[in-house]
Amino acid sequence: MKKIELEEIRPDAGKSFRLKTDCFKKSFYWHFHPEYEIVYVEGGSGTRHVGQHLSSYTDSDLIFIGPDVPHLNFDYGLKTEINQIVVQLKEDFLGERFLQAPELSAIKVLFEKAKYGLSFTGETKLQLAEKLKQMPSLDHFRQLISLLEVFQIMATSKEVVQLNDQTNSHNQLQKDKERMSAIYRYVDASYHLRPDVNHIAQQVHMTTAAFCRYFKKQTGMTFTDFVNHCRINQAKNLLLQDRSVTETCFATGFEQLSYFNKVFRKINGENPRDFKKRYLH
Repeated sequence: MKKIELEEIRPDAGKSFRLKTDCFKKSFYWHFHPEYEIVYVEGGSGTRHVGQHLSSYTDSDLIFIGPDVPHLNFDYGLKTEINQIVVQLKEDFLGERFLQAPELSAIKVLFEKAKYGLSFTGETKLQLAEKLKQMPSLDHFRQLISLLEVFQIMATSKEVVQLNDQTNSHNQLQKDKERMSAIYRYVDASYHLRPDVNHIAQQVHMTTAAFCRYFKKQTGMTFTDFVNHCRINQAKNLLLQDRSVTETCFATGFEQLSYFNKVFRKINGENPRDFKKRYLH
């Protein structure tokens, strides 16, 4: 099994944090790091896997993650052109007593909540997205001021979803991280074929029954549901490229159009034709 990767992060030259706009795109990167991270991704349909939380987003996503929380890169598998902005920083990026200032009491609470993973929605997401998209064009001082404003907006917003019920960054065993990495890589390589639960169970050195129990505990869904989730996520990206529903169905491993429509509707609440029409037209 390939181990989960520790991403090494260094602040940009002359700054106390790192700001980047590059994308992995199509690459699988199941990883963690001791830094806090803000991720804004815009365009396409992607997977949101943070700790034990697994879901998907369409069009855009804005996440704030605490230290050492294992997560998948949010641009993973996207087939459309996207924009991405990532801000990474240590908790004491402005000094050890940074969060002790009384003016930053709300931000201190925000940093604690980020250890569970936070997703921002609605007007808050739009407002934060605009500030983040402006940051690369600012000088270093104004970038810092803008980042503090981003934190204050996050800290006072009600349009936020906590992704995990418990922090698992420190108590999640390394073996669990390695197993999830192996599972993701297998499904990524074979979702359009017939991923075999017996094969992946053997790959991670478990019986099939033990694997099924383990996987349900780790993700909240069965392996079959997970494979379908990945297939539908890829299907949405193909539909956003204006591929036909029939072509998308067979390209993502479904053998019957009626079953594809049923699974798509179950996961997204609408059939693929309506999804395509709503986002493309």
